[in-house]
Amino acid sequence: QVQLVESGGGLVQAGGSLRLSCAGSGRTFSSYTMGWFRRAPGKEREFVAVISWTGGYTRYADSVKGRFTISRDNAKNTVYLQMNSLKPEDTAVYFCAAGEKRPLTSLISAYDSWGQGTQVTVSS
Repeated sequence: QVQLVESGGGLVQAGGSLRLSCAGSGRTFSSYTMGWFRRAPGKEREFVAVISWTGGYTRYADSVKGRFTISRDNAKNTVYLQMNSLKPEDTAVYFCAAGEKRPLTSLISAYDSWGQGTQVTVSS
């Protein structure tokens, strides 16, 4: 498994931007499919975005498509989530997750390692 630590959360006004980072440990980071999930208050954890271990393929939830961009830098063992045009409904704790050589899946059960999460709050 890989150890994951998220950063970059905070408070932002609607329409603003944030970039989340997720740093992974271990020499095999480049073999992990990486996903971002979020859990809003009173709701279950939901899929946000996923990127293949090569970085060549991505997939997004419909609710963030066109506003969020997932990317990765395997040399730095880091995956990013650039969030633009933020809305109050994007308020949640954001988690990154890793699954070794998984397909581009939104299934929570497909991911083996999870970070502790970072809070994103969007004010109206």
